[in-house]
Amino acid sequence: MGFLYSIIIGGVAGYLASRFMGSHNSALINIILGIVGGLVGGFIARRLGNDPDNDGLVMNLLIAFGGAVVLIFLGRLF
Repeated sequence: MGFLYSIIIGGVAGYLASRFMGSHNSALINIILGIVGGLVGGFIARRLGNDPDNDGLVMNLLIAFGGAVVLIFLGRLF
């Protein structure tokens, strides 16, 4: 169930981040972007002293969204 949860949260976060940043990606790219963004966002949250493992659905979505935005921004730099 956790894998399915990650795909759903990743897809939503990737979609929102791509729309926020003005990108138009496919559904698969949005899911991958959201999942990797969740990893990046979780790393950043842990470095800031937050424990994303104990947070709820909305906080996990925001962390994945933030990580996906960071990935899109870094991708545009290169």
